[in-house]
Amino acid sequence: MVDEEVVSERIRQIAATLADRAGELTGELVQLYAADLPQLVNDDERMVSLLSASVYQNIETALQIFRHGIDPATVEPPAAAVEYARRLAQRGTPVFDLIRAYDLGQAAMLDFGFQECIRAVGDAALLGAMMRRLLRVAYEFITRVVRQLVGVYQDERDRWLLNRSAARAAKVADLLDGNGGPPDVDAAEAVIGYRLRGTHVGMIVWHTSEAFVDDALSLLESVAGSVFERVRGQGRPLFVPRDEASAWVWLPLTPGAVVGREHLDAALAEGAPGVRVTVGEPGTGVGGFRDTHQQARRVHALALAAGEHCDRVLTFREVGTAALLSSDLNAARLWVTSTLGPLAADDENCGRLRETLRVFLASGGSYTAAAAELTMHKNSVQYRVRKAEDLLPRGLGEGRLDVELALTLCRRLGGAVLSPA
Repeated sequence: MVDEEVVSERIRQIAATLADRAGELTGELVQLYAADLPQLVNDDERMVSLLSASVYQNIETALQIFRHGIDPATVEPPAAAVEYARRLAQRGTPVFDLIRAYDLGQAAMLDFGFQECIRAVGDAALLGAMMRRLLRVAYEFITRVVRQLVGVYQDERDRWLLNRSAARAAKVADLLDGNGGPPDVDAAEAVIGYRLRGTHVGMIVWHTSEAFVDDALSLLESVAGSVFERVRGQGRPLFVPRDEASAWVWLPLTPGAVVGREHLDAALAEGAPGVRVTVGEPGTGVGGFRDTHQQARRVHALALAAGEHCDRVLTFREVGTAALLSSDLNAARLWVTSTLGPLAADDENCGRLRETLRVFLASGGSYTAAAAELTMHKNSVQYRVRKAEDLLPRGLGEGRLDVELALTLCRRLGGAVLSPA
């Protein structure tokens, strides 16, 4: 049996020898990182200096544990190591890089220690006992430090993202408000992380309450990203959460690009139940940034007023007129009633008549075309159109455009603008 005191004494000697080389060992570890984790070394001078300080203090702490028999479970991470983890979190460096750095560092330091042990100890049994002790204590030390630093990293990342998100939301609100005069575009872009000088399209994405999920914002961001990929946008989208189930989005587009219904429908088809989207028209510069968002908001208001039966995707190009007309919902309801009269009743029969008349008018007054779209006999279309006209306060020749607009509002908003049956 090997005397444990002898093992402890020889390890103290090895640790003392390595302590004299702490600066040299720090340099070797930094060079190791340059080969395996170049993103940590090819950085600005302050971060590389902090990395070196973190490595040096970790080496010193580990060697103190071996020199003085300190229980690794009682050791706290060195100050420089804590600060380095915080800075990595602020920069968005993956936590895996931090963990990988400690794995590499532990392997390298054990190698240095084993080499010293082999050079200084000839007794195989003693050498084996020393190596086992080194492995066990090093593992306990690194495991504790990494666990604590990952916690520091996550806390700082959460805090940083929260503060950054708040600053970004505030700056977006300033840009949309536009009351402070022309904005400093460079400063605004730096805060929100989005290019304002190009072409954008604004979207509002939200998750309906009847299909709510725990992490709705991640799902909404995924949908926005899917749309962006399909239109082959230029740059990075801007995603600004409004609450736990809705967000404002801007997609940077190449000149002439359009977000089509096919892009939106395809994105929602990828496992996004309960998600709805409204979209403005593309705009350029800060003014376009505001305009496309306001259009998306108007259509969003239309969608909320329409309720459950509304389409999952609504674009300003398709329903902009209806969205503008419904900005005052009470006034829109009164106007629909005065325009359609009894035809505005909220019942099944009037609903059929309204839809037939709408398609007939949209088909240019062609009974044949309307019958084809509705998959009905031409005579049935004629009958329904005549019944609908009988219910109108005025003939179609007196206000055809108003009737078409009113029918569109009924189709989009349903009970929100219809009269009680």
